[in-house]
This record gives sequence, structure tokens and C-alpha cells, in this order.
Amino acid sequence: MELQRVSRRYGSSSNGVAALDDVNLTCPAGTWTAIMGPSGSGKSTLLHCAAGLEKVTSGRVLLAGRDITAAPDNVLTEMRRRVIGFVFQNFNLIGSLTAEQNVAFPLKLAGVRVSKGQVREVLAGVGLGDRARHKPRELSGGQQQRVAIARAMISRPAVLFADEPTGALDSSSAKVVLELLRAMVRQAGQSIVMVTHDPAVAASADTVVFLADGHIVDRIDSPTTHLVADRLARLES
Repeated sequence: MELQRVSRRYGSSSNGVAALDDVNLTCPAGTWTAIMGPSGSGKSTLLHCAAGLEKVTSGRVLLAGRDITAAPDNVLTEMRRRVIGFVFQNFNLIGSLTAEQNVAFPLKLAGVRVSKGQVREVLAGVGLGDRARHKPRELSGGQQQRVAIARAMISRPAVLFADEPTGALDSSSAKVVLELLRAMVRQAGQSIVMVTHDPAVAASADTVVFLADGHIVDRIDSPTTHLVADRLARLES
């Protein structure tokens, strides 16, 4: 994923607000990048623009080797089904469907045939091989998030976008989810772009990028919780 001089403005050119201002960012294949910053710094806007959920005002967005800056909605929809995966804080599972049905649902929407064996294999990969027939209400928060990860990974996307993926989880469940994400990067060459407010979660990534007022103002490679917390505290002070 690459952003080239990306800006995103809301409102008129004279008195609008720049949520992103001339941002350059490259997230190579097989890497995990965490995005951090104070409230209102532009974290979610960056994630949405990078994933093609929002149009940029200026600049270019490249995803899996393709320029999606001016891509029409049908092309973006197809990419979200096959090239991009999403994991969100609130899981977004369908309550009336079982775990395996939730995992298979995006591919069925895309008209792609997926066998029950493939679905079970992905669920087993996130430690839920014995929960395939359970509905979300029968699963813990950590288990629901693992179903959401399996659903995102069933299409083998080039980039996984995660928005506060551990925000609704207890520390034990969060640790399991972070270990799963790390395994995706190391073993499958997965690329992950994640927004988080938690320094301990960000420290799981390869690189932490810091935003303030729509600008990238700092970055840490090979981060530690202490370094991330200290840098974030300086930005928020």
C-alpha cells in the first residue's frame, strides 16, 4: 500500500478542514504498520483513503500495484472482495449466521464458490475449528474477533486493514489476536495496516507511524511499548 502526497479535505477550499495534508507513506508487502496519533489527527481518514473507502482530494493511492485513486465504485467493490481484508473493533458479524457462514459470506457475495473444507481450514487456523457451527452470541469477544479475522483472510487479500482490532477485547484475548496477526505477516507474507491507540498493541507491529493534524510527524521502526508510549505522550502534551 502506498500513499503519494495524499490530501483529504472536508468542506470548501476556503474554510475547509484538512484531515490529511500531503501524506507520503509506503507499507511494503509482508510488513505490519501501525498508525497512531491524538484524537482528530487523521488516523481513520488515512485508513479509509488507503482502502478506497474514501476518495482523496489530491495525490495518489496505490494498492497491490494498482492505482485506485480514481477507480470507479464497481472496481473498488471488487477489490474489497478479493484484494483487501477488513477487521474492525466491533467485529461486524451477522448474528443469525454461524461462524462458518460468516466466514464464507463475503465470497458468496462475490459469486465465488468456497467449500466447507476451506472455511473449516481457515477457522482452524485461528483456533476455532471446533466452533464452526456456533453463532456470534455463543462466542466470547476474542472468539468473535478471530472469526472476523478468518472472514477477512478467506480470500487471501493482499492487504489487511485493521481499525482498533483489539479495542473491545480483554488483555488475554487481545494477545491471542495479535499473535494471529503476527503469524499472518511472518508465515503468509501478509501486509497489515492497523490503527490503534494502545502503545502495547502498536509495539507488535514492524513500524509505527505517528500522525498529528493530518501530517506524518514521526515513525519508529522495531518499536517497543515504552518508546511508543513516550512518543505518543509528547504528541498529546
